[in-house]
Amino acid sequence: MTGLKPTIGQDASKDAIRIGDKVRDWREATRWGFLLVAFMRIVAVLWLFQGLLRWSDILMPAHSIFDLTTPDKASATVFFAVTNIFAAVGLWLATPWGGVLWLVAVAAESLMTIIMPEFFAAPRVILSVDVGLVITYFVLTWHAARERDAI
Repeated sequence: MTGLKPTIGQDASKDAIRIGDKVRDWREATRWGFLLVAFMRIVAVLWLFQGLLRWSDILMPAHSIFDLTTPDKASATVFFAVTNIFAAVGLWLATPWGGVLWLVAVAAESLMTIIMPEFFAAPRVILSVDVGLVITYFVLTWHAARERDAI
């Protein structure tokens, strides 16, 4: 009846407690994850500010943007007012949908700087900042995923 006896130590991958394993420091194990969340929250503040600026264009202008601008610019203003706020909330909560919505907003913003450069005050600066933020986001996400898989 040796099949009914627990076999502790023979197959260490199934043991709940492994004796002699090296314990990793939790601060080291979550470094990239922490950096990713911190980055997402910093970007969330920036995108919240952008969204609020777009809402101020809609709600508090000297003259209505819907009367003075083309329908394309007015609809783009409303689009960015809504998506930037939702992306900021999702980024602040560090949710996957927040990152995806933020990437959609950045892609739309980058496309707008190419199609209608007069829509933004400094289109080249915005485009280069967007590209830098997206690259940073992907690098941090990659490192955080590698770190999580290593644990």
